[in-house]
Amino acid sequence: MNPILAVGQIIVSIFLIVAILMQARGIGLSSAFGGDSSVYRSRRGVERQLMRFTVLLTILFVLFSLVGYLQSN
Repeated sequence: MNPILAVGQIIVSIFLIVAILMQARGIGLSSAFGGDSSVYRSRRGVERQLMRFTVLLTILFVLFSLVGYLQSN
């Protein structure tokens, strides 16, 4: 695997771990700051951005993994 690709994958994985840990388990980020924890509500503001950022990081992680695998063959 290319060293630059490996470093990129490590950086993306660290950010992905942090993004996942920042999300509250099923109750939403707003409850950490005293907000309502209703189960049936839409994601807004910071929660929505954090979810999108997590999805983006997941896609990047998979792409880095696929490119690294294809380069090794």
